[in-house]
Amino acid sequence: MSLNLLTKKDLSAMLIETEGEKGGLKRALGPLNLVTLGIGAIIGTGIFVLTGPVAATAAGPAVVLSFIIAGVGCAFAGLCYAEFAALIPIAGSSYSYAYATLGEIVAWVIGWALVLEYAFGAATVAVGWSGYVGSLLQDFGVSIPPSLSHAPGTSMVRYRGRWTPLASLMGAIRARAGALPHAIARVDVLALIGILLMTAILVKGIRESADVNTVIVIVKVSVLLVFIGLGILFLAGHWSLGLSNWHPFIPPNKGQFGEFGWSGVLRGAGIIFFAYIGFDAVSTAAQEASHPQRDMPIGILGSLVICTVLYILVAIVLTGLASYTRLNVADPIALGVDVTGVRWGSFLVKIGAIGGLTSTMLVMLLGQSRIFFTMAHDRLLWEWAGKVHPRFRTPYISTIVVGVCVALLAALLPISTLDELTSIGTLFAFTIVCAGVWVLRREQPHLRRAFKTPWVPFVPIMGMLISLLLMFSLHRLTWEVFLIWLAVGLVVYSVYGHRHSRVQHQLAVANAEAARQTRHGL
Repeated sequence: MSLNLLTKKDLSAMLIETEGEKGGLKRALGPLNLVTLGIGAIIGTGIFVLTGPVAATAAGPAVVLSFIIAGVGCAFAGLCYAEFAALIPIAGSSYSYAYATLGEIVAWVIGWALVLEYAFGAATVAVGWSGYVGSLLQDFGVSIPPSLSHAPGTSMVRYRGRWTPLASLMGAIRARAGALPHAIARVDVLALIGILLMTAILVKGIRESADVNTVIVIVKVSVLLVFIGLGILFLAGHWSLGLSNWHPFIPPNKGQFGEFGWSGVLRGAGIIFFAYIGFDAVSTAAQEASHPQRDMPIGILGSLVICTVLYILVAIVLTGLASYTRLNVADPIALGVDVTGVRWGSFLVKIGAIGGLTSTMLVMLLGQSRIFFTMAHDRLLWEWAGKVHPRFRTPYISTIVVGVCVALLAALLPISTLDELTSIGTLFAFTIVCAGVWVLRREQPHLRRAFKTPWVPFVPIMGMLISLLLMFSLHRLTWEVFLIWLAVGLVVYSVYGHRHSRVQHQLAVANAEAARQTRHGL
């Protein structure tokens, strides 16, 4: 590999370039907007969707421990992100941080991996959103045809007047399901519609998108608090049910790594890590923050603390209300609140879940389009990805292209495939950012930093170790797809990115000038 592939972008030049750009992204976000952007991304799939499947397939009631492990790892990574976001308030997030500290080839790899994080993340959320919307519609007597309501291959049965995934039924009922009307899902139309709606909002403008997200966040946090309250009150009167569902807290391992036992708790943490990427999405909005040096750490760390506490409380209540064996569904919170028998509570939680997942889709799509925008600005991706709408001042072409692709992913792939691919991309990004903080502290220790990560190098090293540990806990197939994806990315880089790179062009010009001066004895 040529050494010029490790060429870094100059920090001061990056900042001057961002502030001086005419017609660029609009700085319109304050600290409240940034905190709610983080909460909008974090509180969504992790609580409303992944808690159930992870408990049912990997950790059991000990999914609570999975959340704690993932939260600790996120705390280390979050501190590193906060330092970089205040220092380099640019839309590229970990891609830009890697470019400034580790070099172009590393930046390309992390930028390509972020496609998995945000695009597959938004698709994962859309699948859960579809499950809750379909459940709510059936409450009002509106039934989506089963072939259009879930990921391809999902077995659906008609039970008590509702089309329900076979996996969500209790064991005894499932055994008799052969006598019920059956159908196989072919495409998830609702997930496709949800992504396209969020894409339209993002094209309209960042301020409008942030305002919509703030309102939704207020609603969904309130709804989660109601769910926690209802669940605690119900369990207080049915304590034996809770104790039964929480036992065994860590189900015995089934003989395979990651299938319950402590290895299942670890794998659960690796999958659930996906649910914490909200603070990463906050960093992609740095170029649209009014006072990024002050407000970015507030947005990143504030949203992370609030959401971690809510995650743990919801996981405890949910696994107490329903046996973990029943939770392998796209709408586990709806299933849990149904146990309480509070009709209005069920309706309210479903509304909150829909709102919560809506804001998460919005922020994930925002992050992906901003990464494309920044990479295109560096000429590592095609010029069209960096075009800004003259009126809305949003990267509208990349937003539309990302939205259409993600909509197709959400409509055609099951959530179990989407969530692990998102997690591995997220963990890889976290590893690079933690390494970048450590490298920059060693290379430029006197650089003025608005926010400083404490206990360096301990915090970055722990962030890297935990991220790598959780990466290696994921399925082999996930790793294979991830490595293939990176290989494809390197081909794209060698064919287009390296040849058109702004930094490589500047380096070539500088080298040519140096050679000219050498020839002329200057």
